[in-house]
Amino acid sequence: MNYQQTLDYLYERLPMFTRVGASAFRKDLHNTIALCEQLGNPQRLFKTVHVAGTNGKGSTSHMLAAVFQQAGYKTGLYTSPHLKDFRERIRINGEMIDQEFVVEFVQQVQPSIEQLDPSFFELTVAMAFQYFALEQVDIAIIEVGLGGRLDSTNIITPELSVITNISYDHMNMLGNTLPEIASEKAGIIKPQVPVVVAQTQTEVEQVFIDKAKAMEAPITFADQHWLVQDNDLANGHLHIQLRPLHSEQVWDLKPDLNGQYQVKNIMGVLSAVKVLQQSGWELPDESVKTALSHVKKLTGLRGRWDIVAQHPLTIFDVGHNEAGIGEIVGQLEHMTYRHLHIVTGFVKDKEVSKVLKLFPAAATYYFTRAQIPRALDENELAEMGAAAGLRGKSYPNVQQAFQAAKQHAHEEDVILVCGSFFIVGEAM
Repeated sequence: MNYQQTLDYLYERLPMFTRVGASAFRKDLHNTIALCEQLGNPQRLFKTVHVAGTNGKGSTSHMLAAVFQQAGYKTGLYTSPHLKDFRERIRINGEMIDQEFVVEFVQQVQPSIEQLDPSFFELTVAMAFQYFALEQVDIAIIEVGLGGRLDSTNIITPELSVITNISYDHMNMLGNTLPEIASEKAGIIKPQVPVVVAQTQTEVEQVFIDKAKAMEAPITFADQHWLVQDNDLANGHLHIQLRPLHSEQVWDLKPDLNGQYQVKNIMGVLSAVKVLQQSGWELPDESVKTALSHVKKLTGLRGRWDIVAQHPLTIFDVGHNEAGIGEIVGQLEHMTYRHLHIVTGFVKDKEVSKVLKLFPAAATYYFTRAQIPRALDENELAEMGAAAGLRGKSYPNVQQAFQAAKQHAHEEDVILVCGSFFIVGEAM
């Protein structure tokens, strides 16, 4: 098989959560453990940082990878899902995994695929671990796919666990209350491994404290250790000043990941860096500041308040659940524009009616669907939008919706594309 044939085989042969939903989610680690044992347990051959959370874990993972890269470490990065190219999921120092390795790996494990019937995600986790081991990375940042406790990535013993925040998402698999969801995320906390929680949330704080105590894991709530001195979003570009408690040193940061919501993630990253510095990793403060200004360049991250064009200002954001859309809408309130155009679509298993109520009624909407089985029908979405007081039309694919928005937009307008990774990926 060549590279494209290999990808086709993976997509057709293996259940893929992002395409079909809950039926692809495996509620134990059996397949991942078995696959990795057959490969010689590559996950034990390099150091890791493990990142979980409902929103922000992708941004946080990329920022941490950028910090290690800038400090001179050979750094692996495993994230999901991808926007355009499967190889985005597995990178070393920002470079995507070789096509040849993907082909050879799948050929190598094909008997195991037929024997174990793993999910798409289980196989890609094993692929990432094997790649990082063979390439002898110094450290790899590993983003949880879904939840934590039963996620395929949870067979590692990291240097540090990081949890970004907890909000309602994937309730059909993770639980119907925030404490239940938090308990699943807290499943990545390992015995005596430090954990950083980026955001203190009253409803779930005790869940993390109790789990950390049971694991004898030192715990840090990042937002309890940093003061925001200044937080400015001029022309869509973030400028923040943070000061550690009990210190006069001010961190003056101009991150290239824009969006007010990144402030919480950055506090989590800075607290993670402090813990890692204390355990012997050489991460100079100047390298950290430089890294946070060049995350996109260093790691290839896209789709987080991603300004892709001016006049009209065009923004891509992969926010897709209640908390994520809430942050996006909050960001829009800081902006000045003539009119707002929103291209959006969702997957069926989100609480879409709740999310639509958050959107501004004054915008024009272009309701659409990604080309995956899990996508919510665009006409059904338009009806739900109308019920929430949103005006717009439906379009059968993302490109038609995006082109319509560009045709209708004045140069002083804003076009926002959001709702899922797949909507943004197809718009790109």
